[in-house]
Amino acid sequence: MIEIFDETGSGLDNKLIYEVFAAVAKEFCLPDNAYVELTVADGETIREVNREYRNVDSVTDVLSFPNLEVNLPFKAEDYPDDVDMATGELMLGEIMLCYDRAVEQSKEYGHSVERECAYLVLHGLLHLLGFDHIEDSDKVKMRAEEEKILTDLGITRD
Repeated sequence: MIEIFDETGSGLDNKLIYEVFAAVAKEFCLPDNAYVELTVADGETIREVNREYRNVDSVTDVLSFPNLEVNLPFKAEDYPDDVDMATGELMLGEIMLCYDRAVEQSKEYGHSVERECAYLVLHGLLHLLGFDHIEDSDKVKMRAEEEKILTDLGITRD
């Protein structure tokens, strides 16, 4: 499950975000109790968070805060001590999406804001699962996963 907190009143298409999460859950065999929080923030808020947690004083499009050190393939039994006893949820982590930056990037790349937000949420989810793009070889793997999932969802560049 992905829970969305829209601090901007953006009107973000939650249905699309749920579909992206469901596709990632299916692709990586995440358990039904997997849980992620998504906060949709403005530029100033994400800049403050980026400065505080990454020591980078700039606006960015998406930040991910993994709660687990994930090993793929994902096996729920590898995380027995990480299930919240009160809720039964397995918290994968938190994602913060900058809606202002998503709007800018959608114009820059020539596609819809919805497509950009879907991509950024997907990108953030993959970070929660241990993907990164620091090394070129890792970047290739991450981009391939992103394209596969977006294509499977029919989310294309307009």
